[in-house]
Amino acid sequence: MFNLLIVTEQDKSAVELSSGLAEHGFICAVITGGDAVIEQVSEQAPDLVLVAVDSYTKVRELAQQVKQARPSPVVALVHRETLDNIDGHLDAVDDFIIAPCDVRELVLRLRRLLRQTDMSDDNDLIKCGDLVIDTGRYEVSVASKRIMLTFREYELLKFLASNRGRVFTREALLNKVWGYDYYGGDRTVDVHIRRLRSKIEDSTHSFIETVRNIGYRFRNVT
Repeated sequence: MFNLLIVTEQDKSAVELSSGLAEHGFICAVITGGDAVIEQVSEQAPDLVLVAVDSYTKVRELAQQVKQARPSPVVALVHRETLDNIDGHLDAVDDFIIAPCDVRELVLRLRRLLRQTDMSDDNDLIKCGDLVIDTGRYEVSVASKRIMLTFREYELLKFLASNRGRVFTREALLNKVWGYDYYGGDRTVDVHIRRLRSKIEDSTHSFIETVRNIGYRFRNVT
């Protein structure tokens, strides 16, 4: 399941396109071209960005902003009358398709591009049951659902999952994850563990164990 971000100036057509892509298993979010694209891309971390604006000059501008925030592939939906403007500027996007387009054709082209540009390597993945940590992309998912973590939550999870079965005191976690120069109390660890559990655990998933009077450990989940 892939996450797509659609950047557009026409909300109605983008909603229709989003609905069509959702029927084929894509998770879509829509923003307008006037929004803060760099911040939106950084926050949502899409697998691919679909730019659907009238001006190819605007397409190039948005594509550059996307690439500045994240190395996601960019596909442009362009009108036939703008084809002459594309010639000589093909490097601005990874692919383009004429609008209005057949959703089935678009789906096939998006999947093909995503397979070609997939940056994940098995060595970048930490797998613990349904939990997957992609260290190459700094992404976490549980049962294929993307989980949004803060930087410190991510670093804490990665450290524990990389040392499954080992028990760490709060002081040790402070040293390993926050660094030796951190002067806060060990209650910080408890707060982050609680927040982390609320995001990655539920009635069917349990990953982090509390070891009474000592600290925490990550369960040996296979």
